Amino acid sequence: HLAESGGGLVQPGGSLRLSCQASGYVLDYYAVAWFRQVPGKEREGLACVSTRGRPAEYATAVKGRFTISRDPAKNMFHLDMNDLKPEDTAVYHCASSPDYQCSGRYEVWGQGTQVTVSA
Repeated sequence: HLAESGGGLVQPGGSLRLSCQASGYVLDYYAVAWFRQVPGKEREGLACVSTRGRPAEYATAVKGRFTISRDPAKNMFHLDMNDLKPEDTAVYHCASSPDYQCSGRYEVWGQGTQVTVSA
């Protein structure tokens, strides 16, 4: 089970941290990722990080602004979002993979948290 938190309303140029708490299994053995979805559009992969020691991967739209990180002690991972833009408005989902590296396969999903970027 995964549960997101940290969404909300933020002004353009602002920052937010999303968190994803896992329960029932240890995240540290698996790749984890963040996605977002806008109604009427396909789900968009944003960032993925494999098991400890491997570099994270980012979508072009968020590279340099978003950072994915793990918190193994708390069995969580995060998405730090900076320089937010109105086009970042979406429901954000976290997910974990059955694989140790970013393979594109995700089996466990969070319910989503709304991020709204608006003045």
